[in-house]
Amino acid sequence: MQEKYTKFEKARIIGARALQLAYGAPPLVKVPEGMLNPIDLAEVEYEKGVIPITILK
Repeated sequence: MQEKYTKFEKARIIGARALQLAYGAPPLVKVPEGMLNPIDLAEVEYEKGVIPITILK
């Protein structure tokens, strides 16, 4: 993650990525054992900085 996002931007990024995952997009990180919730997986991807979504200001 390159920039510090506001809590609203972070929520939007994670929500958008979770929706992509829920519709079958391939995960960008190794899925932890037993993780089924796309929101949790999107949070892991966000923390690792691999989500290809940016906010233009």
